[in-house]
Amino acid sequence: MKKLLCALFMALPLLALEVGEKLPTLTLEGKDGARADGEPWSSESLRGKVFVIFYVDPDKKDLNEEFVERLKSEEFDRRYYGSAAIANLEATWMPNFAIEAALKSKQKKYPDTIYVKDRVKKGVKVWGVADDDANFIVLGPQGKVLYFSSGKIPKESYEKIVDLIHTEIDRLSNRR
Repeated sequence: MKKLLCALFMALPLLALEVGEKLPTLTLEGKDGARADGEPWSSESLRGKVFVIFYVDPDKKDLNEEFVERLKSEEFDRRYYGSAAIANLEATWMPNFAIEAALKSKQKKYPDTIYVKDRVKKGVKVWGVADDDANFIVLGPQGKVLYFSSGKIPKESYEKIVDLIHTEIDRLSNRR
């Protein structure tokens, strides 16, 4: 019984994201994935601004659409704010070519957002985020996690998250 429990515990992913800690570096290139345009991508590029990151199973892409619209309505200053959407391609039944085409189309429509494809669940492994779900991260300008959640973002959290982003943008803009 002890061996069974130990094996089950070892099989569970440990959540790597802790508020206040630096986001572990995730690099996607070659067969592992890349930006929508095929160029290599690293989370190290998410520095100098406040970034929101959506790491999502494409089957769950609409789970937090209401919150996404709330963020868009703020019209944050893009000098201090950025966004990235990472599709966990291995988490879906949909064919990769269809999702990749959709990402390219979205990249053209929303050029201020970075669209990335993860073909091997590398984000799940490196960051410890939930697989087969929608994950949301707010990242500070030095790469520290300011907020993290998986699943549906509760409506009562919207203002708290938006206020957090405004506070960080204000700090950053006042330093310049």
